[in-house]
Amino acid sequence: MPPKNPSKPRAPERDYSHRTLAEKLGIKPGQRVAVLGVEDAEFQRDLEAIVSDYSRGDGLREADLIFFSAEAKQDLSKLKSLSRSICKSGGIWVVYPKGQTHIREIDVINAGKTAGLTDNKIVRFSATHTALRFVIPIAKR
Repeated sequence: MPPKNPSKPRAPERDYSHRTLAEKLGIKPGQRVAVLGVEDAEFQRDLEAIVSDYSRGDGLREADLIFFSAEAKQDLSKLKSLSRSICKSGGIWVVYPKGQTHIREIDVINAGKTAGLTDNKIVRFSATHTALRFVIPIAKR
């Protein structure tokens, strides 16, 4: 197999550089969305352009997407209760600081597994934060 050409552009269906943050996060019109502690102007603007009516600061039953801010490891203990608030095909995006030692990607992944969830996507949320999506494992839906 020939080596990959690093200067070769990605195929259009695999190139995410032109997508908005909301598109990368999978936000679609008509979804039930809850935002818990996530304060980011670009995210708010993108979200409100697609879903004008969403829950802010409190839980939502049968949510399609929950965006949850975790600034410290202790915040991750809320994942178990949040997992009961999403619909079977829903997801929880944990938004956490990148490049920190007090909360690392492995801490977020382990907390999701402890809550019975599976991580399946990671996105650059901002210059300072990363978002990791968790879903209910297919076998448990």
